[in-house]
Amino acid sequence: MVLAIVSGLAVPAGAADPPGLDTVAAWMTGSFSSAAQAAADPEFLDIRLEMAPIWPGSGEVRWLYVEQAAADRLDAPYRQRVYRLREIERGLIESEIYTIVGPERVVGAGHDAAARERLTPAGLTVRDGCAVYLKWTGDAFAGSTLGTLCASDLRGAAYATTLVTLSDGRLASWDRGFDAAGTQVWGSEKGPYVFVRDQAGR
Repeated sequence: MVLAIVSGLAVPAGAADPPGLDTVAAWMTGSFSSAAQAAADPEFLDIRLEMAPIWPGSGEVRWLYVEQAAADRLDAPYRQRVYRLREIERGLIESEIYTIVGPERVVGAGHDAAARERLTPAGLTVRDGCAVYLKWTGDAFAGSTLGTLCASDLRGAAYATTLVTLSDGRLASWDRGFDAAGTQVWGSEKGPYVFVRDQAGR
């Protein structure tokens, strides 16, 4: 079922050769901040996002450690994940999402190589139905989770959705939770959080 849906996202035949897996992995790597958005609009918080490659040499996939925290609570991230990136076909990338067993052991792993070494494949659990599918649009990668497949029980939700637009130095991400009737129960109601990469590094 999922593969049938994903096939509909395929890049049209004859399109210019789009960027691939290595480009997506490179664009997702680094220290990102929503500080500019928060300064311009008080409805958004100043959130920091760290994404760092792990397990190089994994063949046809790329792995990233991902950590999100409020700017004033960097030592207490509210989300820690591992993403597994793979190329379904040129211009179409799957980002599979994993939770981490004992995430407190690896807080700060986005910029701490020693902490990243404590991550192991055995300590991951895949979030079935929560993968994000990113398609090349001509100047960016854009995509989402699929329908209502990503189950969530946070704050009374039945499922969660994620919309993503990714370009070099910028990532817009809109996470929302909905109840069984399709009413939004958590997440931004105004639009996506916009994260800009810190070019100077952290």
